[in-house]
Amino acid sequence: MSGESIAAATGDILEVAGLSRNFGAIAAVADLSFKVREGEVKAVIGPNGAGKTTLFDMIAGVTAPSSGRITLAGERIERMPAHKRVDRGIGRTFQTLQIFTEMSVLENVVVGHYPRGHSGWVNALLRLPSGLSEERREREHAMALLERVGLADRANDRAGDLSFGDRKLLELMRALATGPRLLLLDEPAAGLSHAGAERMMEIVAELNADGLSVLLVEHNMRMVMNLSHDILVIGNGRFIAEGTPDAVRTNPDVIAAYLGEDEDA
Repeated sequence: MSGESIAAATGDILEVAGLSRNFGAIAAVADLSFKVREGEVKAVIGPNGAGKTTLFDMIAGVTAPSSGRITLAGERIERMPAHKRVDRGIGRTFQTLQIFTEMSVLENVVVGHYPRGHSGWVNALLRLPSGLSEERREREHAMALLERVGLADRANDRAGDLSFGDRKLLELMRALATGPRLLLLDEPAAGLSHAGAERMMEIVAELNADGLSVLLVEHNMRMVMNLSHDILVIGNGRFIAEGTPDAVRTNPDVIAAYLGEDEDA
């Protein structure tokens, strides 16, 4: 679906308005405003230190903004605890893998359900009927997610024994276990082989085709240009440019600062 079609058919899943984060005298993010439409893949690009991860941390609730608003599907969330934002529908992967290496592959995905569990982990630990029933559903859902990325046959293996590429897929499936409406992807292709990056791109495209909204931070320009409906360019925490991939691709300032001559798209 084109950016124009999405705009005509849907509203905004996320709105960031005047968002800033200061660390002492340093402005990591400064007066940043943008929107993510329902069903859109929006990429955020910029050099290292541009403020992209700080932006994600503020949206996810890891870091409180110094000022500004964050609205998810019409609800203000900038002061909401991180676990409640998960309950509202924000999922996230991390630039540095955050998996439990000593747990099984299946258990890593099941853990993703807990922030949104109705009966809660206490009922499961006490072996109460409601907890056991929910635990069974969560394991079935986790297996279905592993099937989606070809990891079902590794379900009982130690997560630390997976290849780096499979660990990336595992973290993505754990983020999906929360049932997100908006998925924050922090450099999903980082460290992957060409084949691994292509596979990751295919999976994200499939998820978006299923209706999932995605906010993507990525240095792989092929992935950015092929997946994104819209691209936000930032530098030193500040707005530089925003537009479709074609508009950003041909913007002289963006090319000079971020894409250079090595664009692989």
